[in-house]
Amino acid sequence: MNHPAAAFAILITSLVAIGPLSTDFYLPALPSIAAALGTDSAGAQLTLSAYLIGFGFGQLVLGPVSDRYGRRPVLLVSMLVYVGASAACMLAPSIGGLVGARFVQALAACAGPVLGRAIVRDLYGPQEAARMLSYMSAAMALAPLLAPLFGGWLTVAFGWRSTFAFLTAFSAIQVIFVWRMLTETNRHLDPLALQPRNIIANYRALLADRLYRGVVMVNGFGYAGLFAFISGAAFVFIDHYGFSPQGMGLAFGCNVTGFMLGTVLSGRYSRRLGPGRLLRHGVLLGAVSGVALMLPPLFGIDHPLALMVPMWFITCSTGLSLPNATAIALSAYPHMAGAAASLMGFLQMGLGAVLGVAVGHGVGGSPLPMMIAVAGSMWASALAWRLWVRGREMVTE
Repeated sequence: MNHPAAAFAILITSLVAIGPLSTDFYLPALPSIAAALGTDSAGAQLTLSAYLIGFGFGQLVLGPVSDRYGRRPVLLVSMLVYVGASAACMLAPSIGGLVGARFVQALAACAGPVLGRAIVRDLYGPQEAARMLSYMSAAMALAPLLAPLFGGWLTVAFGWRSTFAFLTAFSAIQVIFVWRMLTETNRHLDPLALQPRNIIANYRALLADRLYRGVVMVNGFGYAGLFAFISGAAFVFIDHYGFSPQGMGLAFGCNVTGFMLGTVLSGRYSRRLGPGRLLRHGVLLGAVSGVALMLPPLFGIDHPLALMVPMWFITCSTGLSLPNATAIALSAYPHMAGAAASLMGFLQMGLGAVLGVAVGHGVGGSPLPMMIAVAGSMWASALAWRLWVRGREMVTE
């Protein structure tokens, strides 16, 4: 690298952050989008689910492509497409047009997270990668912490289209810095990486690995729980509890501080405890917090704090578990880190999209469907850890 390590880390973090930024920034605008484009909460939520579907399928392709041609050219092309798709979202005349533009935006946006993580794996070993991913996640959490606040302000001041105008400008700046700062990190280009038989064989080998399969499911269910909250938060806080868009952004941001704390703790203790132990602590905290989330509805309590307090601990648990699950999953596959990151991302986004659609159709009159989806995801993540990971994760340390 020809640039300071701090500047490089900031660039990679911004690339990884483009995924959550593309969803969280316009969350406060979802009710406004529904009203402006003549649809309901389920229709507006389709812009989130379409994004996740595109994000997942895009990773299946871009990871192997980067294994074949390198991280830098794939990242540059993808970010240029993202700029164009963000502009199309800004100009969308209908909900169908917005959903389609969001799908294309997601196909390109997935290059940031999947290739950013692959670049970290290219440069660091398992424990150091876990530490770097944890600190990147902590910095990246500033996106969902600040994005809803800024997005809510833009929505009130200039309308929902201004949120996509910001994403267009932000990604255009990223393209410039990727061009100037990023050199190629993939030193093991695989000329066979794009052969269909080889792609299928690689994915089959990954899924045949019990530890990889287990941490992928732990990661996937953990993210699905987060996305269930992301998908329903705007309608629950704004429509059900009567928050303003700015107030919704503030409430959402408060929960994101839990994720930030989890990732900071993960980065600080990764060398002392190792990814396996931190993953276990995160999963168990998530399962207990899922129980706490379901207690208020059982006693007829319907208050924003009854939702926000357990959700804070759930986001903290995912901050502990997600970076360590990723590091464990990628640790054994330096020769196909792109494919390993792609498959993990695809399954993660697929689970999130399914839960997002379910929450979008059920959240209109009550926060209960969202709470059930979040708690169920935490318990499913703990079950996956119990069945496939427990006792095996220490081999990576």
